[in-house]
Amino acid sequence: MAAPAPSLAHAAAVRATVPVLASLDLKASEAFYTARLGFSTLARHADYLIVARDGCELHFWLCTERHIAENTSCYVRGDTRALHADFTARGLTLQPPQERAWGMRELYVTDPHGNLLKFGEET
Repeated sequence: MAAPAPSLAHAAAVRATVPVLASLDLKASEAFYTARLGFSTLARHADYLIVARDGCELHFWLCTERHIAENTSCYVRGDTRALHADFTARGLTLQPPQERAWGMRELYVTDPHGNLLKFGEET
């Protein structure tokens, strides 16, 4: 007997969102995200990079316009205090996480090309 077909609602589920960030130099992005933020490289191509850590995946496309990266951010959920400790142990100089009026504790990291990563958790 064949397995029942998945329900339409289940088959149409959104499983993840993945930020796609601009990179002026994919080798420099890969070095920063792996050495300073603890990500691992999943794929590397001439014009595209994929890194991941703890189930969080980030994609990068090769860009020649710095203003694009400098006006881009993404929000990543996680334990901001533990991430701050990990990132500073890896050599980053960062402000400690701050509690925000909207009920989140947030840690901000700007990569070498200007992308802003906002790490956050509910307070």
